[in-house]
Amino acid sequence: MDTLALEAKAGKSDGAAAPAPSKPRPKPPKKARRIVYFEVEILHVKTREKLLLLDKVEPTATILDIKSLFHKSNPQWYPARQSLCLDPKGKPLRDEDILQELPVGTTATFYFKDLGSQMTWGTVFLIECIGPLVIYLLFYFRLPLIYAPKYEFTASKHLVVHIACMCHSFHYGKRILETLFVHRFSHGTMPMRNIFKNGSYYWCSAAWMAYYINHPLYTPPYYGEKQVKAALGIFLFCQLGSLSIHMALRNLKLSGTKVKKIPYPTKNPFTWIFALVSCPNYTYELGSWIGFTLMTQCVPVLFFTVVGFIQMTIWAKGKHRSYLKEFKEYPTLRSPILPFIL
Repeated sequence: MDTLALEAKAGKSDGAAAPAPSKPRPKPPKKARRIVYFEVEILHVKTREKLLLLDKVEPTATILDIKSLFHKSNPQWYPARQSLCLDPKGKPLRDEDILQELPVGTTATFYFKDLGSQMTWGTVFLIECIGPLVIYLLFYFRLPLIYAPKYEFTASKHLVVHIACMCHSFHYGKRILETLFVHRFSHGTMPMRNIFKNGSYYWCSAAWMAYYINHPLYTPPYYGEKQVKAALGIFLFCQLGSLSIHMALRNLKLSGTKVKKIPYPTKNPFTWIFALVSCPNYTYELGSWIGFTLMTQCVPVLFFTVVGFIQMTIWAKGKHRSYLKEFKEYPTLRSPILPFIL
């Protein structure tokens, strides 16, 4: 037998093992990424006085985080009261803006503006709605010192006066319930001083129209019962439409988030107007007051409707521009408030 073969055979019989494969060397640990901290300086927008200097602010900090840190040093200015800008005449930064994504270097300068005492939007809406509801009823029941003494606590003989009272009360009662259970406000607060401006408009308008509608000398609309029924139908239709839109918008926005989505028509027929209008809640609101104007045939109501239409058009145009800016795929067929018109 060959000598090499015998040696190989002898090796196997002696149990000699083949050399074990070498283990892979462990990879060296990754070096931790160096965090570049920011230095944030906050100046007063008018006096340019340095109010606070924050050192080693994390790059992922939001504007709300910076406001909270500022609040700790200046307790009188809570976050909702603060407005921070990159330029003294620039737009206020959003709370969700991230520091490292802003056009600033590692040393950032913000300009602070005091927005004044704040109030939640829900509270403002409730005050705006409760006032007209109560004021209108004071005139409807003809409380003393409103009309002549002989008319105190008397009731109108015209059916339209009672229907108008129910419609007005229903409208503001619905708005109160929507504020409590439906609306989700994207903005948490608004300046408290605005409550006097907004409240006086709604309250004074309610008193003006209620005085004439419930006046002892009030006369029903020109076409009588037919006009009242047609106007009542318009009013109720638009009220249901308004509620449907508010419910659709509520379902579109998740609680606790500020993620915006494009509203689209749902299975509810009242929401199909979304195909043509960006803000159908204002469209239905306008329709409700047109119906109320036709029902009562009262000049103060007409004035309130026209002024409301102008203001809602401004809001709707702003919202429409916001949709076009935020969503590239936003439907181009839509108009702000009136289909194909405005």
